[in-house]
Amino acid sequence: MTQDERWMVRYNEVKTFIETNHRNPSKYNPEEKLMAHFLKRGRKLMNAGELAEPRLSMFKELLALSEQYRRKNQYN
Repeated sequence: MTQDERWMVRYNEVKTFIETNHRNPSKYNPEEKLMAHFLKRGRKLMNAGELAEPRLSMFKELLALSEQYRRKNQYN
């Protein structure tokens, strides 16, 4: 599996998680920790200008989706 394929798998996993659970992944839950790290690392790369163009536009869409549930209480 190439790096691009792994990135797409993680991207789709995070997007599906946000759409189904209506919240962002938690860094404290072991099952969701990798998804939270994917979002954090992507933000760091985007702010540093190191995220390549095909990924950049997709990641911006993912950030817009995650912004809807930014401060959603996860324990209701």
